Amino acid sequence: MIIALFANQSKQHCHSFALGVANFLKEQGVTVVTEDKDAKSLGVNPLSDFLHHKIDFIISMGGDGTILRLAHKYCDLDIPILGINLGHLGFMADVPLSDIYPSLQDLLNGAYKIHERLILNGESPRGDRCFAVNDIVIHRGKNPSLVEIAIHVDGLYLNTFEADGVIISTPNGSTAYSLAAGGPILSPDLQAIVITPISPHTISNRPIVLMPNQEIQIQYSSDYEPIEIRADGLESFELKTGEVFKIARAPRTFKLVSLFRRDYFSTLRTKLGWAGKLR
Repeated sequence: MIIALFANQSKQHCHSFALGVANFLKEQGVTVVTEDKDAKSLGVNPLSDFLHHKIDFIISMGGDGTILRLAHKYCDLDIPILGINLGHLGFMADVPLSDIYPSLQDLLNGAYKIHERLILNGESPRGDRCFAVNDIVIHRGKNPSLVEIAIHVDGLYLNTFEADGVIISTPNGSTAYSLAAGGPILSPDLQAIVITPISPHTISNRPIVLMPNQEIQIQYSSDYEPIEIRADGLESFELKTGEVFKIARAPRTFKLVSLFRRDYFSTLRTKLGWAGKLR
């Protein structure tokens, strides 16, 4: 078995945790690889020495942001990811530090399921392309006031939102920015797309859930400065007045390892601080 280990070295004590994980995996007979710059310090093999399609799993050590950065940096690696949480909120990186080694043993023993989650593709009229595991955010950018954003779905007019922007989210990203803006929580295995307005001027403008194969056309209507489009908080470019940005389901999926010892609803209760029944 070959496992690629990626550690967010900006996290406190991450290197020592990553070294422990690397040594544990090697003791179990696993071939461990990592980014070339970190290979020597972790005592593992450089990634460049291995064909990517030979890698069985990716282990991400950090938080959900670390997983998203990996998904974008290594978008050619169609490999299931297991996330170890060294951050705060972690819906994708749901393995806590206290449970690292039992979780790794479960992975090696096959006690897991691979969830294939929806990805969004975006394209501007100038040929700018992006993809998102969590969300594509259309935001007013440098404009000091609300902007008008007209949305069509499969060519049919939906609404013009006068707002700070709109969030087009996958179910995986429904617990991220969309949730903070008042959007619904969707089970991450659902096949759906959520449109959530950001601070809309009209209180009746509410989030809406669409079928996954519907194409969303977003037109910037205000005669102001260009607005900003950002995918997963990483890739960014502008949309000018009158231009139309298109969003559709991607043909590929995002693969996340879910261990049998953990479940999504337990993660929700823990991360969102739900107290359960009050007595």
